[in-house]
Amino acid sequence: MAINLINTLAQPLRFSAKFVNHNEQVSGLSTSRFVQDTSTCLLPKAVFARSKADLAENTFLELAESGLVYFAPVFAGKVAKNIFTHSLSPQAKELVTQSATKLIEKNNAISKKVLPVKAAIALSALLIPLCEFSLNYIKNIMTLKIFKKGDFNNIANLENKKEEAESQNKVKQSACKNIKRAGAAFALSTVLAAILSARGASKSKTLLNISEAILAPGTKFFKNNIKAKNFFNKYCSIDFAAQDGKLVLSKGQLTSCVVIGGAGYFGAAKDRGRQNFLETLFRYPLVGFYVITGSELFEKGFKKLLQKAGKCKETIGKNLEVPSFEELENLAKKLAEKKSVCVEKEFTRLAKQKVLISGVPYIFSIGVMGFFVSGISNIFTKYRFSKEQTKQILLS
Repeated sequence: MAINLINTLAQPLRFSAKFVNHNEQVSGLSTSRFVQDTSTCLLPKAVFARSKADLAENTFLELAESGLVYFAPVFAGKVAKNIFTHSLSPQAKELVTQSATKLIEKNNAISKKVLPVKAAIALSALLIPLCEFSLNYIKNIMTLKIFKKGDFNNIANLENKKEEAESQNKVKQSACKNIKRAGAAFALSTVLAAILSARGASKSKTLLNISEAILAPGTKFFKNNIKAKNFFNKYCSIDFAAQDGKLVLSKGQLTSCVVIGGAGYFGAAKDRGRQNFLETLFRYPLVGFYVITGSELFEKGFKKLLQKAGKCKETIGKNLEVPSFEELENLAKKLAEKKSVCVEKEFTRLAKQKVLISGVPYIFSIGVMGFFVSGISNIFTKYRFSKEQTKQILLS
């Protein structure tokens, strides 16, 4: 096992290698992205916290949000799969984890039965982004309840003024209304899921079209445009990804969380004042884009730079693929035999390359997308507030 050779590495390389190896062993994006995105978002916000209320609500929001986005989909997929596949034959059940595009291409009787069920399972995953949407409003209620604050200027320590009960009630009422809206939206998606599951196997062309649009919007609407088809299938489908026969978080689900959750971010921020909305307007698009695709783009770009510079030749393939630690052990044995050196020495060299490939994008995410964006957004908020205060004094 590669883990045995990892234990021969010196610290801190051993710790880094174990972290990277662990991320390779888990299903889907969940564990690795949970650690990466929580570190990127929470750690900088904790360092730059402007008050106890600011620290408390950021801690609550980031931990709850990351846990919800990266672990709940697997649980939701498993439950939904058990509920909606009970009427399928054993052969059809096996196809539930198959790619929707492949099922659409087959266009046979069994795929037409499976597609509506897959769509029903995918709709159940809307619980995740809708809960994320609600978290922002729950955060507002929490801060009102614990810290008696509903004005962002007080929460961000920009000023310290007494808040009126009427303004706090508006924040609370808006939060309750939007949480109910999220509940209603999920109820509608559940009804549609039940209809697709119960009636989708019939010869209803409408339900089949709806199923295909949910699972593979690129294939459905952009058949003659390969780039558009691949883009929309990857980022706009709410279908689960599959790994080792399990339903796991997909890129499309991650995108839905960022987009629908973003509506909650902006709405909850607007309720608490202009400065909260403007700060969110500056920070969220950057972080949201990075969460969806920025990290992937940077990782690919970094691999290309290393490849162009002639670095990490053994660990970066022609298509930018990187071997797992299990594969790295076999490679180390072959190279050690060829060079007449010990396996541990060769494995150490390869492990350094692999950790470099994974580590630099991770450090970038924390340093640039985390500390830089959080720090700059706080500075801009304080600057905007001071400028507006000065303008008001001059006008009065």
